[in-house]
Amino acid sequence: MPSPERFAALQTIQRRKPAAVQPAPALSEIWASDVFTLDKMKEALPRSVFKSIQKTIREGGKLDPSVADSVAMAMKEWATSRGALYYAHVFYPLTNLTAEKHDGFIVPKGDGRAITEFTGKLLVQGEPDGSSFPNGGLRSTFEARGYTAWDVTSPAWLMRTPNGVTLCIPTVFVSWTGEALDKKTPLLRSNAAVNAQAQRLLKLLGNQEVAPINSSCGAEQEYFLVDNAFMSLRPDLQLAGRSLFGAPPAKGQQFDDHYFGAIPERVQVFMQDVEDQLYRLGVPAKTRHNEVAPGQFEIAPVYEAANVATDHQQLIMTVLKSTAKRHGFTCLLHEKPFAGVNGSGKHVNWSIGNSTQGNLLDPGNTPHENMQFLLFCGGVIRGVHQYGPLLRAVIATASNDHRLGANEAPPAIISMYLGSQLEDVFNQIKAGELKSSASGGVMRLGVDSLPEFPKDAGDRNRTSPFAFTGNRFEFRAVGSGQSVAGPLVALNTILADSLGWMADQLEGRLAAGESVESAAFAVLQKITQDHGNVIFGGDGYSSEWHHKAVHERGLENLRTSADALPVLQRPEVRDLFARHSVLSPVELESRFEVYAEQYCLAIEVEAKLALRMARTQVYPAVTTYLGELAGSLQEQESIGLSPSRDVAQQIAALNRQVLDRATALETALGSAPHGASAHMRHCADQLMPLMGELRAAVDGLEVLVDDTAWPFPTYQEMLFVR
Repeated sequence: MPSPERFAALQTIQRRKPAAVQPAPALSEIWASDVFTLDKMKEALPRSVFKSIQKTIREGGKLDPSVADSVAMAMKEWATSRGALYYAHVFYPLTNLTAEKHDGFIVPKGDGRAITEFTGKLLVQGEPDGSSFPNGGLRSTFEARGYTAWDVTSPAWLMRTPNGVTLCIPTVFVSWTGEALDKKTPLLRSNAAVNAQAQRLLKLLGNQEVAPINSSCGAEQEYFLVDNAFMSLRPDLQLAGRSLFGAPPAKGQQFDDHYFGAIPERVQVFMQDVEDQLYRLGVPAKTRHNEVAPGQFEIAPVYEAANVATDHQQLIMTVLKSTAKRHGFTCLLHEKPFAGVNGSGKHVNWSIGNSTQGNLLDPGNTPHENMQFLLFCGGVIRGVHQYGPLLRAVIATASNDHRLGANEAPPAIISMYLGSQLEDVFNQIKAGELKSSASGGVMRLGVDSLPEFPKDAGDRNRTSPFAFTGNRFEFRAVGSGQSVAGPLVALNTILADSLGWMADQLEGRLAAGESVESAAFAVLQKITQDHGNVIFGGDGYSSEWHHKAVHERGLENLRTSADALPVLQRPEVRDLFARHSVLSPVELESRFEVYAEQYCLAIEVEAKLALRMARTQVYPAVTTYLGELAGSLQEQESIGLSPSRDVAQQIAALNRQVLDRATALETALGSAPHGASAHMRHCADQLMPLMGELRAAVDGLEVLVDDTAWPFPTYQEMLFVR
């Protein structure tokens, strides 16, 4: 029997019923109905204004400021006709979260009337406080001015809540002195960088017509659902997003019976609600399913242009969390909310392409004959090898450290998987000849009534942090709570750098009289010779690979964020971003300072929570139980029984350890050194091990103390009760 508080929570959950399911409207009726799409612009704007906006969106040209008033008026009329009273410049500060400043359309008049108004100036520019967001020293408290600026390439949308409708306008966020304080500005710059260098390379290969090139992204979002009745009894999940204490249940995920299993009815109703909202917002949610761990699920959209996909990914996280509340759940986006079962990632599927050449990472059926693909793939190989530590740094958070290297996530060593077909092709190039590509063949299942179907030429490798999956690369190491902007900025920039290097090499060789084919092959051969060490197709979890990667191939194993984040201060990384005008040295340094501070704050909040829970909940509950147990033992002895005192002694010893380890943790909390790097090392090397020791004592008590006395909902309850 659980404690009275947990019993009440269980009763609350048993009384819950799935929300009533409304008949699903036709997709054509709701798709992007709350988005100010190009079609809606075309209907509402003068022809010349629409053509100007369309050119800016599709070709990346400069925004004509003279069209802003017309767009603002049309946008306001569309939004207010659907119930909007407010508009908000939405931006993405360096917190992985979404920020928004709401203003009313209302304008009071002197005669007592009020009208609605929205001008081009209000659309194009806003002014939030530039010093109240993480900025890494770019803005002092007394230097408060910052600006938001309209991103015309991402459509505005309506956010509907029980409190009304708000017109949301995607924007960038910069300081008064012009530095980027957000995640969108560097992403747009990185897209411009990869476009510029890809254009050079494609034209050197003989392409006459080359449309603007953009990166694309499809992010697979994993998450946990926990009933609100349990959440109210778990301070750690409320404030830290993960359970700081919790003994493993007898059954976890070892039966492999949750992955792709039947979705619980209550969860499916929640998913349908989420998807209905996302479809109205133009977010192409395509896939939903149970994930590996009990209580864990996934939603995945179709690929989109990287900038729009990033905005949509932030919307997905927002909608998941807000919708969960209406269904009696809390949606946990932490990478490791429960120890001992799989954590949550956000696999970022990334490619680049355009409307004239198509997907530039599509190998076709005979990749050995597709020199264009081989050059772009070779550029990725070079970039990942040269800047693998940077890719580790852009996924470095305190929460993702719990996941990387475990069996649900790739290791912290950045390698790349090509599959047997492409690995063979690049080995041929390295050897100096390129003759053939292995084919996948046909899958025959031996039953006449079952269809035959084409078999892929290569397998998949879930232990690789960066894997080729047919026509794109999948960056599997990204954390579930992260914005995808940072990883995309890094991927775009390192590819731009490689494409620029390859274009330089080709230009030199072509000027010397070589043919395009010969020059391209020579460039690819040098890449395979210099950067082939990053390609690995085996078991990324194995200790043999970890040893070989570091000691034989020269790859870095940056196990924690304290190891990885200082990569942002390396000269070669600073020069990379500056060379392609993606981040200035000052902007890059500010990001190191912000991310280092967030890492330390996250761990210190957890340490303080662990202290409080251990001292004010665990120790008192166990002490009370020990008193009851001692009384029971005395009563048994008084009637001539000889009960064992072993369990009571184990409990008393562990309870003493709880106090001792809490004291040691408190002492360490008070001795943090100055300086970002030293502070991170203190958190990684001192606080984390001490929290682990405290957890071991508390979890040991959980399996010994009477269930009615235990103060927290257990893993069994939180993961399995729906």
